[in-house]
Amino acid sequence: MDEHSGPVARMTAYVAAHLNDPITARDLAQAAGYSQYHAARLFRAEVGMSPFEYVRRERMTASARALRRGGRRVIDVAFDFVFDSHAGFTRAFANAFGISPWRYAHVPPPAGWIVPTYYLNRREQEPAMSPTSVVFVQIVTRPARTLVLQRARQADDYFSYVAEVGCGESNNSAPWDILSQIPDALYEPVGLWLPDAMVTPGTGRYAHGVEVGADFAGPVPDGFDTIDLPGCQLMVFQGEPYNDDTFDQAVAACMDRIDSFNPQVYGYRWAPELAPRMQLSPQGWRGYIELRPVAPAA
Repeated sequence: MDEHSGPVARMTAYVAAHLNDPITARDLAQAAGYSQYHAARLFRAEVGMSPFEYVRRERMTASARALRRGGRRVIDVAFDFVFDSHAGFTRAFANAFGISPWRYAHVPPPAGWIVPTYYLNRREQEPAMSPTSVVFVQIVTRPARTLVLQRARQADDYFSYVAEVGCGESNNSAPWDILSQIPDALYEPVGLWLPDAMVTPGTGRYAHGVEVGADFAGPVPDGFDTIDLPGCQLMVFQGEPYNDDTFDQAVAACMDRIDSFNPQVYGYRWAPELAPRMQLSPQGWRGYIELRPVAPAA
C-alpha cells in the first residue's frame, strides 16, 4: 500500500505484518502515532473504509489465497486469520465472496460466481467510482436447476422482507444465513422478485433464495420452499464500485438505469416466465449486480 502516506501507511503496514494476530484500535493508533479517534478519521478519509473494515477485507483476501494454495483445512485457515469458529469464518467468507470457503478451496476456478477474480489477487485499493450508471452488461446461460427459497407473507422489496423474516448474523436476512450454508448451492444466495406464476397465494413477491442442481436431493430447511427452473439465459447488470457510505444512492441509481434498459438493443426480450429477477448482495467493491431472465426477441 505504498500509495498511502504517513500515518495511514504505517497503519496498513502494521495490518500487513499482523494479519494472523489480534489487532485493536489502540494498536493501529500507536502505529499511526495519533489518538484512536484521529487515526480512524485519517484512515477512513484516505482509504475509504474504517480500519476494521480494512482489516476484515485483508484477512478475507489472505484466507482465500491460503485456501487456493490447498492442503489446509477450513478450520485451520479460520484460526490462522483470527476467526474464533468455523461457522463464523464460513459466514464471513460467503458474505465477502458469494461462495463457501470449502467450495472455493475445492473448485479450482470460481466458475459460476459473478465475483471478479481480480479481487482475490489485488494488492491495492481500487479508486472509488461515481455510482451513477451501469458499466457492464453480459448474457449468461443457466442450466435447469432448482430454487430453494423462503417466501414472505407480503414483502415486495428487501427492506420489507427483512422486517418480516428478521435480520441474520451476516448483515443480511435470517434466511440468508441458512441459504449460505447449503453445501450444494450452484451460486451465491440472491434476493428475488418472483414473477406472477411463481407467487403462491398469501405470499409476497420478494424472497431470498439460492439455486441448486436440478437433481438436488438434500434436505430443504424448515419453512423453505422449492421451485424448479428451466434452463434459460440471464442478462447480468453490474454497476460501478461505490463507497458503502453511499449505498442507498448507488443502488437506487443503478436500479433506475436497469429499469430503463431496452434488451431489444441486444436482440432479446424480458422473459419473466423463465426465472425470477435476482439481485446479488450489494458489495461496494464490486458494485450492484442484478440478473434478469431474457429470451431471443421474435
